[in-house]
Amino acid sequence: MLDREKNDRFRLRAFALDLGGSTLEDPTDLEIVVVDQNDNRPVFLQEAFTGRVLEGAAPGTYVTRAEATDADDPETDNAALRFSILQQGGPELFSIDELTGEIRTVQVGLDREVVAVYNLTLQVADMSGDGLTATASAIITLDDINDNAPEFTRDEFFLEATEAISGVDVGRLEVEDRDLPGSPNWVARFTILEGDPDGQFTIRTDPKTNEGILSIVKALDYESCEHYELKVSVQNEAPLQAAAPRAERGQAKVRVHVQDTNEPPVFQDNPLRTSLAEGAPPGTLVAIFSAWDPDTEQLQRLSYSKDYDPEDWLQVDAATGRIQTQRVLSPASPFLKGGWYRAIVLAQDDASQPRTATGTLSIEILEVNDHAPVLALPPPGSLCSEPHQGPGLLLGATDEDLPPHGAPFHFQLSPRLPELGRNWSLSQVNVSHARLRPRNQVPEGLHRLSLLLRDSGQPPQQREQPLNVTVCRCGQDGVCLPGAAALLAGGTGLSLGALVIVLASALLLLVLVLLVALRARFRQQSRGKGLLHGPQDDLRDNVLNYDEQGGGEEDQDAYDISQLRHPTALSLPLGPPPLRRDAPQSRLHPQPPRALPTSPLDIADFISDGLEAADSDPSVPPYDTALIYDYEGDGSVAGTLSSILSSQGDEDQDYDYLRDWGPRFARLADMYGHP
Repeated sequence: MLDREKNDRFRLRAFALDLGGSTLEDPTDLEIVVVDQNDNRPVFLQEAFTGRVLEGAAPGTYVTRAEATDADDPETDNAALRFSILQQGGPELFSIDELTGEIRTVQVGLDREVVAVYNLTLQVADMSGDGLTATASAIITLDDINDNAPEFTRDEFFLEATEAISGVDVGRLEVEDRDLPGSPNWVARFTILEGDPDGQFTIRTDPKTNEGILSIVKALDYESCEHYELKVSVQNEAPLQAAAPRAERGQAKVRVHVQDTNEPPVFQDNPLRTSLAEGAPPGTLVAIFSAWDPDTEQLQRLSYSKDYDPEDWLQVDAATGRIQTQRVLSPASPFLKGGWYRAIVLAQDDASQPRTATGTLSIEILEVNDHAPVLALPPPGSLCSEPHQGPGLLLGATDEDLPPHGAPFHFQLSPRLPELGRNWSLSQVNVSHARLRPRNQVPEGLHRLSLLLRDSGQPPQQREQPLNVTVCRCGQDGVCLPGAAALLAGGTGLSLGALVIVLASALLLLVLVLLVALRARFRQQSRGKGLLHGPQDDLRDNVLNYDEQGGGEEDQDAYDISQLRHPTALSLPLGPPPLRRDAPQSRLHPQPPRALPTSPLDIADFISDGLEAADSDPSVPPYDTALIYDYEGDGSVAGTLSSILSSQGDEDQDYDYLRDWGPRFARLADMYGHP
């Protein structure tokens, strides 16, 4: 089978040969052309073609183009294609060029709000429209234009608002628009044309519902205006088409009724600034910080109180707001910032739900010239006795008052003593210092002068102050010579009273040092005499038990410590003293008799001597370890615990543990323990 669409022609070469295979003539070329038959249908390039066009477009506006192909011979009618529209689903608003396949509008009347999308059925046929056919679809979408103006749903809107509140929404204004939602042709913009001269209202658009939201940007006042009548217009974000019809409800009236509420009082001047002289006495009027109640239709009374007064300096009249001082404010108060004192006053009405206003009171404390200047402590030095030697003495002054009641200071020799002006001169150096020099040669030694200091306040304050000046003999360099009288006459600028205070202080310090030294020496002597120098160190009551056996409940013959407290009452038995059982008989040496103590100091000496004698005797254990004052009573259920006495009956007793008791028991361990 020949298929022109696969091979439209064949080229052959023919040869003429004899029976022997020899060429009889030259080869001949043959070309066989396959004649086309209409055996292929036309095919659209797409199953669905899409296009867009503005609504209201003029006739002949290009929309889109349909394309198709045919596999048959394009030189024949088998591939001659023709396009047509089979179905439009309504009025014939579109047409197609049968040769090119272009789709255009053919008449007016495209309205997106009526039909937004058109679905056309297209056909293509070969044989110039009489042969084989194929179909496809064309989807045409109308783009929106602003051909519909927004309109209010009502001619009037009634809303209510609360006075004295801003930043709240009052209500919504509903509008309609047939254009595409969300597009600039649909979004509404609202304008207040009349009824809001002070700009107290504003309208914004809800992006979801396209409604207008009326809100308050400035607080309303019921007493000023109870009702507001606003004239509002609406239009789209995009301009309206010239051919579009005008809206019937493009404007509306909005009536707002203001509800009366209890408003807080209002201070007339807030913050209130006033001034007061420094050191004002109690009861001085500061200001009348009053407020007024804007609720004129509600009869209410206002009361005043303090909210912040860190120095508790002010007193506020609860009925009138009159503020006065109740004590003198210290100039050194930490709450004086740059000469200003700040307080906060409250005003409250007496409604069932009272409202409060806050007022700030700033008081400037005016500086008063209530301190005279005083001489600053001059640097140590002396004046030369010759007028033109040395730099002179630089004097400075200070004043507790602040400017302008302080410097510049005026230095003057006391007018009461005219002779001072004949021997001394004062020259101003700057606003706070002056230089003192002798006019004539003055004798060496201490000179007592008197100066008059005056500040620049209004009225000025002055003070006469003594000044001690030391004069010495100077060399050519203006320095006091060694051994000059000036060096022995005291410090410059120190008065006689100051010298007395210094000497008295030194004397008192010397007495205290002597008392401390005597007390320390007395304590050392007391410790050297013995151990019984105080109640807490009385060794007669401090009996140290080193593993001695207790007497038990039936032991009534234990030693009596009271004998140590009263040595004079100690009765010694007649005859030789009892032998110590804790030392061998052969090692005993007779001790000389000692007198009995009669005072606490003697008791201390008595014990100290005994300790020394026991420690120095190598034949017996230490004095304070095994001295026996009495023996245990009969019938004690406790066995003996004395490791020292048990040596008489037990030769195998181990005394090495005595080394752990201290240096005094180490000797016992050496005598009775293992070597």
